[in-house]
Amino acid sequence: MARQFAVFRSIRQWLKGWQHRSVRSFALLFAVGVGVSLAIAACSPTPDATGSASPASAPATTVVRIGHQKFDPLTLVKARNGLEKRLQPLGIAVEWTEFQAGPPLLEALNVGSIDIGRTGDAPPVFAQAADAPLVYIGGSAPKDKSSAVLVRPESPIQTVADLRGKKIAFAKGSSSNYFIVQVLESAGLSIDDIEPVYLSPGDARSAFEQGSIDAWAVWDPFYAAAEQQGARVVRDSEGLVANRDFYLASRSFAEQNSNVIQALAAETQAVAAWADDHPQEVTKILSPLLGIDEAVLDVVTRRRNYGFEPMNDEMIAEQQQIADTFFELKLIPKPVQVSDIVLNP
Repeated sequence: MARQFAVFRSIRQWLKGWQHRSVRSFALLFAVGVGVSLAIAACSPTPDATGSASPASAPATTVVRIGHQKFDPLTLVKARNGLEKRLQPLGIAVEWTEFQAGPPLLEALNVGSIDIGRTGDAPPVFAQAADAPLVYIGGSAPKDKSSAVLVRPESPIQTVADLRGKKIAFAKGSSSNYFIVQVLESAGLSIDDIEPVYLSPGDARSAFEQGSIDAWAVWDPFYAAAEQQGARVVRDSEGLVANRDFYLASRSFAEQNSNVIQALAAETQAVAAWADDHPQEVTKILSPLLGIDEAVLDVVTRRRNYGFEPMNDEMIAEQQQIADTFFELKLIPKPVQVSDIVLNP
């Protein structure tokens, strides 16, 4: 049992500093970031912005600054050092910065602290609604088995219909927020038919164990760790949501550095192919980096995808549905058109 608690404690640390942040403050911080980014640009070196180079020409940068999270395809890319080798002939170095969650990563991208980053599906929607000058440069294949609605093993809840009137915890404005809406709709219910309890994964785990909530909607690796501890799945995300990864860049960087983006995409795809064939090696690499039990990571690795694919109509439509849903739920202040911030849609 002590080992299980240690697993959750190490996962919880990833979201420290974000878990008490509201969706409103996230949007406001982006709005402020847009305003101050010009001041930052005035006192920081930036790539040449003349726009005279063609997409096939040499990149406009000599250092690409990449933001990643601990449980992230780019963590594997960094660990295997292949991107540095691809970019070295172009005279380009790589700087890596680790973030605990998607919102602060996109804030850093917005104000020019990094050039490229990867998040889940929800943070880019909030960023676009806050007018951050970012563009989608790629996505992943679906990870549609990587989230679930969980209950304690002794719970009387057996089906989605049984969730009516129950206290369900999830992170407001996250992928699990969208997921629970889809779960409820699959049984003819709506968010008004439950009692939402807005908690970060770390806090929701505590509430779940104490029995102060009836169910918990969450993603991997929290999902896998809770399963290992005995939680029962009422409904997983297969067939309901795609749970893709998305890669974003500042618009100015993306328009001037297509060769860098192509190199990152190629290397990430190469790492993804390797990861698919070597799941045990992936687990051994990530376990000490993340401080998470190998048994949990083995489950998670087999349920996710590490790739980098060009944005396509299906990805755009999925993101648009999330954006429309969040606007209907009044989680974002205005409707957005996702295709407007897709690089070369």
